[in-house]
Amino acid sequence: MTEVISGLNGALGWRRAFGAVFFIAGLTVATGTATASGTNGPSHGFALNHALKYPADFQHLEYVNPDAPKGGLVVEEGSGTFDSLNPFIIKGNAAFQTAMIYDTLMKQVSDEDSAVYGLVAETIEVPEDGSWVEFKLRPEARFHDGKPITAEDVAWTFDTLREKGSPTYQYYYAAVEKVETPDEHTVRFVLYPGENKEMPLILSELVVLPKHYYQDRPFDQTTLEPPLGSGPYKISKVEPGRSLTLERVEDYWGRDLPVSRGFNNFQTIRYDFYRDRTISREAFKAGAVDIWIENSAKEWATAFDIPAVESGAMIKREFANQRVAPMQGFAFNLRKPVFQDIRVREALTYAWDFEWVNKTIMYGAYQRTDSFFDNHELGATGLPSPAELEILNPYRGQIPERVFTEEFVPPQTDGSGNNRQNLKKAAMLLKDAGWSIKNKVLTNEETGEVFTFEIVLRNDQLEPHTQALVRSLERLGIKARIRIVDDAQYRRITETFDFDMVVAVFGQSVSPGNEQRYYWGSAAAAREGSRNLMGITDPAIDELVELLIAAPDRDSLVTRTRALDRVLLWNFFMIPMYHGATDRVAYWNRFGLPDIIPARGVVPDAWWVDPEKDAALTRGKGN
Repeated sequence: MTEVISGLNGALGWRRAFGAVFFIAGLTVATGTATASGTNGPSHGFALNHALKYPADFQHLEYVNPDAPKGGLVVEEGSGTFDSLNPFIIKGNAAFQTAMIYDTLMKQVSDEDSAVYGLVAETIEVPEDGSWVEFKLRPEARFHDGKPITAEDVAWTFDTLREKGSPTYQYYYAAVEKVETPDEHTVRFVLYPGENKEMPLILSELVVLPKHYYQDRPFDQTTLEPPLGSGPYKISKVEPGRSLTLERVEDYWGRDLPVSRGFNNFQTIRYDFYRDRTISREAFKAGAVDIWIENSAKEWATAFDIPAVESGAMIKREFANQRVAPMQGFAFNLRKPVFQDIRVREALTYAWDFEWVNKTIMYGAYQRTDSFFDNHELGATGLPSPAELEILNPYRGQIPERVFTEEFVPPQTDGSGNNRQNLKKAAMLLKDAGWSIKNKVLTNEETGEVFTFEIVLRNDQLEPHTQALVRSLERLGIKARIRIVDDAQYRRITETFDFDMVVAVFGQSVSPGNEQRYYWGSAAAAREGSRNLMGITDPAIDELVELLIAAPDRDSLVTRTRALDRVLLWNFFMIPMYHGATDRVAYWNRFGLPDIIPARGVVPDAWWVDPEKDAALTRGKGN
C-alpha cells in the first residue's frame, strides 16, 4: 500500500491526490475480528491484521467534530500551474484538487493503520480462498447530475483506467482477472490465483467515474471542462493556471454517512496557483491564503517572526505524526552509463555532508534518513535477523555481500564543513571504478570520458542543499550542474526519464505492497510515467518485491520489507537525505479544530470556519 501523501508535503498540501486511491488494507470480519483469508460474509470495513476500531453501527470518526458548522470561503495554495482537470492520464499538468469531486468505494481513516470503511460501497466481501472481492453499492449513491452510481460505472471505471489511464493503474490492478456485475448494485473483482493479500483494499479505494458522462467525451485527453463527480464538492470556477474554485454540494448524497460526518465543512475552497513558493508564502503572510504547510526548516525558523504570530492572529503549530518517514534523496538514473557502477554511486554518497547541511541550512531540524521505511518497524536495523536471512540467503552472489555483513549507515561528518575524510574514501572508490584526475577533471581511464552530469530540481527550495553536493563533487573533479525547471517541465522530464539525477521522494505506508513493483520493478523501469525513476532492473529485487506482496501475515510482511530495504540501501540507488517528525502548519486564526489529532497526523479536512474567530480576524489580518 502506498502512502502517496506521505506527509503534509509543502505545495501538495493535505488534499487527497489521485494517487491516494491506491491504498490497501487487510481483511477482517464484520464483527471486527481479523482474519487473513476472508471476511466471513459482508463487512462494513477492513483492517490489516487487527480488529476494526469502529463497529458496524458507528456514527462518526473520533477525530472529527460531527456538529461542525458549515460555511465560509477558504483560500489555499496551489503549486505551480495546471492545464487539465483530468488527473487519470499522464498527458497534461492536471490539478490534483479535482480529486475532491469524486467518491471512492470505501474510505481510509487516519486513526487506524490500513483500515477502510464503506462510502459508495456499503459492504465488502472476500471468500475464504481470497479468489474474489465483492462490493455492495449503496442504492442512494448518486453522481452530481442525480443519476445513480451503479456496478456498471464501477466496472467501466476499472477497465478504462487500466486501458487508457496512467501506467500506475496497470500495476496496481494487475492481480485482477476480470470484473463481474451480477446486479445493479453488486460488483465482483475476480482475482488471478496467487498470494496478494492487499488487493481487496486496493480495490476498495477505487474512485468511481460516471460511464454515461464519458459516452461522448474522450477519456484519454486533457480537458478544462469541469467533470461530473459524485463527491462532497464540485468545481464551480476554473481560471487555467491561476485558480480553481470548489463549491460544497448542499445535497451531497453521502453527507450523513459515518465516514463523512464532520468533514467537508468549508462552503467554498479556492486554490490560487503560484509558481514560486516564496511568493505564495508572502501571499499567505499578507492574508491572501488561509492555510500554509511549511516544508522548509529555514523558513519555519525565520519567515514567521511577524506581528500576526505574536498577536495570535496567525497560529504557527507543529503537529506530531506516527507515519512511516518517506525516503527523500538524490536519485541516480541508472539508465545513464556513468551511474551503472555501484562503486561510483557509493562514492557520491560520501560527497553530501548532511551534518553540515542540517546545521547551517536547516537549523538542526531534521534526522538523517537511513531506510526506505524509516521511523517504523518496517525499516531494517542492525544486521539481518535469522528470519531475514532465510529470505536473503538464496540471493547470495546476486545482491551486495554487505547486506549480510554490515549495518547500513550513511556517511557521517562532524558538521564542521570539513568533509576531507569522506572525500578521500570517495576518491578511492572512484579510482577502483576506473576514474582518475586528468587536467584537474575526473576522467574515465579507459574511454577518456569526463565525469559530468546534471541535477534537475523542480524549484529553488533545495538548491542550497544541492549546491553543497556540487561543491564536494567539484573537489573530486566531477562537474555537476544544477538546472531548475517549472512543474510542467519537471513532470515531462521525470515521466520520460530524461535526467541524470533528481531529488526523489518515495512515500510508504505501514502496509507496503503492490506499489513496490511500481517503485523498483524491472517492468516499470521501461514504462514511461512509472515511479521507477532510477531505472532499477534487478531480478533479485523483483523476486523480493513479489515475496513482500505475497506475505501471508504481519510478521512476514515486516521481515520481507526489511530484507528488501537492505538490498535497496546497499545498491546505493539514492543518496539519502533527511526527514522530520512533525507537520509544520501555519494558519490564520479563523478555524475550529477537532480535539483529537490522529496518529497519521493533522487532518485539516475536518477543520471548520469559526464564525466568532472569523469576525474578529477581519480586523487583524496583515503581517
